[in-house]
Amino acid sequence: MMKHIIPSTVTFLRYTLRHVAFLFCALTAVGASAVGPVQLKTSLDSAYILMGKQTTLHVDIVQDRGVQGHFLNVGDTLTSAIDLVEAGRPDTSDIGSGREEIRQQLIIQAFDSGLYTIPPFVYVCGNETIMSNDLPLKVIPVSVDSLRTVHDYADTVDGGWKLWDFVPDFIADYWWVILICALVVLLVAVIIFFRKKKVVSILPQKKPVPPYELAMQALTRLKSEKLCENGHEKEYYTRLTEILRTYLEQRFGINAMEMTSTQIMQQVSRHDETRPSAGLMQQILEMADFVKFAKVRPLPDDNVKSFTMATRFVEDTKPVEKPVADPAADGSAPATVTDTKSEITNSESIK
Repeated sequence: MMKHIIPSTVTFLRYTLRHVAFLFCALTAVGASAVGPVQLKTSLDSAYILMGKQTTLHVDIVQDRGVQGHFLNVGDTLTSAIDLVEAGRPDTSDIGSGREEIRQQLIIQAFDSGLYTIPPFVYVCGNETIMSNDLPLKVIPVSVDSLRTVHDYADTVDGGWKLWDFVPDFIADYWWVILICALVVLLVAVIIFFRKKKVVSILPQKKPVPPYELAMQALTRLKSEKLCENGHEKEYYTRLTEILRTYLEQRFGINAMEMTSTQIMQQVSRHDETRPSAGLMQQILEMADFVKFAKVRPLPDDNVKSFTMATRFVEDTKPVEKPVADPAADGSAPATVTDTKSEITNSESIK
């Protein structure tokens, strides 16, 4: 019984070991195919180019799928004489067995003639560093005419002239902007013109009040306010002198509002109608300056005296009507005219 069992057991063990060995070899082969070497190759479309022309450099990489790598020595220039003009997008394709192929095109250019060698590309992938092959490139110079062939400048060509040739460039380029601005300005001018157009009023105009009456009305209001009785002497004399200054400006055209007391007295003394009353004006101005600037408090009699002199000055310088013709000549009422500027102004305003 034992003799029959032992041979069958040995046969089973041999069979099992054979399958294990086959499986190990298969796994080893799969692992070897999954981790293959990285292949890097470069080539040129043409190894000869004219100076200044361009050619294409092809870069092919074969590596395991999904593995990341990068170049170490690819920049804007490949050598001192060869420039990298443009780098195309990498094109990746699956070649089976867990491998992929990456292709990229580089446009290069050279401007100096000569024979150059493009150095190997250095590619790092994981722990591997791969270098490509060298590439020779011959740059052929461009033939030019020798100095024996000398050409003169070409003659000028008369192309005729147009109206726009005499217009400045900024007007020729932006004429439409200038036209729009001119139209806008014209429109605004028309609107302003019609808005400012005078409208004839059908209502009768009020007769202007003569300067004499305005001054007397202002003096009456000042007296009724009783500023001195309430201790406001400074305000009283300020108002009193302003009434007289306004009267001089409206009655005689003396710009008294912008003058000092001394300047006012000079103008009053020179005028024929105000010269007889210049003493009254001088006393009023002196008292007003003492109160306003020297802070002198006048007596009640001084306040009354100043007001009386101001009233007298206005009364003495008011317009006087003079007869023009003899009333007995035609039996009509006596005609009168004024010898002052205010009456002429009033008559013109009434017209």
